[in-house]
Amino acid sequence: MYRLYATKGSGNCFKPFVTMCQLGIGFDVLEVDVLRGETRSDAYRAINPAGAVPYLVTEAGVGVGESNAMLWLLADGSELMPQTALLRAQSLQWMFFEQSRLEPFISPARFLGRIAPHLGVGREADIIAWRDKASAGLAVLDAHLSNRAFMLGDRYGITDIALFGYVHVSDEAGIDMHSFPNVAAWIERVRQTPGFVPLSALCDRARPFLADEHAA
Repeated sequence: MYRLYATKGSGNCFKPFVTMCQLGIGFDVLEVDVLRGETRSDAYRAINPAGAVPYLVTEAGVGVGESNAMLWLLADGSELMPQTALLRAQSLQWMFFEQSRLEPFISPARFLGRIAPHLGVGREADIIAWRDKASAGLAVLDAHLSNRAFMLGDRYGITDIALFGYVHVSDEAGIDMHSFPNVAAWIERVRQTPGFVPLSALCDRARPFLADEHAA
């Protein structure tokens, strides 16, 4: 069994979660409470010295960080993996795009604007700037999706999962998705893929991390 350390509502944690669900991979989830500082605890840093979530531990006990790296591990040899060298290169291209042009802006705008608004007091200008930068990235994505069903054409895969993680909660960051109709349509297509589970299910079956065996 894989073990996924995750926090509720995280788009990055959702990526390996939905991949394992769609591929039928067995796994356990431990919920790490970021707002309570559990990622900074000695117990968690003993598992992941980087102190970040998600973190995936393989059946052999080897840890893997970074959500998009997890997708490459989990989908290896499956129908979700790009099938040619060119498609794999294009997949990485879009994963780099997601981590540089989308996630760094959608995530903090959503977190400080909706999840923990008390922490966003005094940072209203930052939130507006993040929304503007995210919208610029979404415009690029919307153009890309104007003539294809999924990120790499007609075939759904890990590239879609990587982009979907935070893009599908852009509205929660205060971004008007009516401006990006192709992205909105793609989000609905991803939701219809076999075995899809929503972000809200991420920690439904999780054990609390610090209440688990590591609490000692």
